[in-house]
Amino acid sequence: MKYVFRKPDQVSITLQLLKWTLLVLPVALTTGALVALFLWSLEKCTGLRWQYPWLLYALPLAGIGIWYLYKLAGKNAAAGNNLIMDNIHEPGGGVPARMAPLVLITTLITHLFGGSAGREGTAVQIGGSMAQLYARWFRLTVEDVQVLLTAGMAAGFGAVFGTPVTGAVFAIEVLAIGVVRYKALMPCLIAAVLADITCASLGIHHTAYHIADFEPARTFSFIHVDMLLLAKVIVSGVAFGLAGYLFSVLIHGIKKYAGVYIKQAWLTPVVGGLLVIVLCWALGTRDYIGLGVNGQYPDSVSILNAFHAGGATPLSWWWKILFTSITLAMGFKGGEVTPLFFIGATLGNILAVWMGVPVDLLAGLGFIAVFAAATNTPLACTFMGVELFGTHYVLYYAVACFTAYYFSGHTGIYGSQRIGIPKTATDNISGLTLKQWSEKTDK
Repeated sequence: MKYVFRKPDQVSITLQLLKWTLLVLPVALTTGALVALFLWSLEKCTGLRWQYPWLLYALPLAGIGIWYLYKLAGKNAAAGNNLIMDNIHEPGGGVPARMAPLVLITTLITHLFGGSAGREGTAVQIGGSMAQLYARWFRLTVEDVQVLLTAGMAAGFGAVFGTPVTGAVFAIEVLAIGVVRYKALMPCLIAAVLADITCASLGIHHTAYHIADFEPARTFSFIHVDMLLLAKVIVSGVAFGLAGYLFSVLIHGIKKYAGVYIKQAWLTPVVGGLLVIVLCWALGTRDYIGLGVNGQYPDSVSILNAFHAGGATPLSWWWKILFTSITLAMGFKGGEVTPLFFIGATLGNILAVWMGVPVDLLAGLGFIAVFAAATNTPLACTFMGVELFGTHYVLYYAVACFTAYYFSGHTGIYGSQRIGIPKTATDNISGLTLKQWSEKTDK
């Protein structure tokens, strides 16, 4: 019998990790640096909008500018995050390098003139386009390109929020509902950590959130959790899931009907901009435009203020859903995740007052759970709770995120997200994208 020498698994794994570290390194460094530039510029744009309030009235013109930029040079880059996900699932034409500068510039335009948008989409698209660029230079195989694109998504997400573990898990969880692709796990973690370090080394400081410690009541000494609080968290998780569902349905619905009733494509962002202006005038506030992390005034409704009693009105969460859906569905650029944080935190603020729960705790749970509902990423959002708020309430993070995930149904903000394992056993829809499922149910 001939003996065949086989390298130990640990040797192969070490070589694999070295390979991916070398491949991921330039992607992570470039993405981290570009995200740092983006976050710095975003802060400057927000300051300018606060300093010159009249900029809001130019939002319709800014919309035309964004439309023209994408018509001139965008091509398939206009598909954004969905294009990256499509190329990971089924490699095609690739992700163009022009996606990074286009989305960076147009997102800044959106924020400068008062659109309601986030920043995650921009960062993820930067990471994806840089990954594709380096993959082309390195002449990687199709399989390796898929992994590097996933790592690019992780790098962008980890850097923009300062949450590298969340970024890594998000990138492998968001591709398909109910399925986590561990093949890209280590490249994603390496990319997210390096991009976050790069971003921080360039002087970018992320917003600090805090949930105060309190001692939960225990009905029985042998039960190490407050059962009444847990029940309230479950009820809140249902509400957070429905909010995520509403956001997803509304943003896709507005986009669909805008395409039907507005015949000239360039008019769509004009109408969207006018609607945002009218809503600001009707409500008598500009709290629901822009990023929403901080407010222009001390008593503004914002994510940070939502962690304190009185920091939100009963309908703050709804107004942010409406403003953001109009902005993003009608041609402006930016992400959805930070607005989802705003929606969840303000909804949690109101629910906490109604149910007698610490406001900062339920605002924090809403912050991550509405995000989990709209993106179908409960694991990543549980990790986000740990990275942002600490480990003390991890059970409540998981319960809120998992409950919200189920109650958002088969909807989500990413139409190219696939249904790997349906949320209910009776549904035989595995393999469809959310867009295909939506079109099927609309018939």
